Amino acid sequence: MMINMTVLQYPLATEKSVGSVDRSNVITYVVDFRATKTQIAKEFETRFNVKVANVRTANSPNNRKKAFIKLAKGFNASDIAVKLKLV
Repeated sequence: MMINMTVLQYPLATEKSVGSVDRSNVITYVVDFRATKTQIAKEFETRFNVKVANVRTANSPNNRKKAFIKLAKGFNASDIAVKLKLV
């Protein structure tokens, strides 16, 4: 369990990740390498006051973990992207 550590590090602002905001209602974040999907979802829901439908993760060789956070129906990833200044 991660105590006194933020799970979400920063949003990923690549062309592909910004495109998935509109296409798939998904926000891409770089997260702590030790974070679980449950921890990622809870912190995202708390920070942005939305419901998360599911979380997919991908580990990269340089100890970075990307989380693909899909929002539940009724919540718009574009609104979050604007708050994060991704678009």
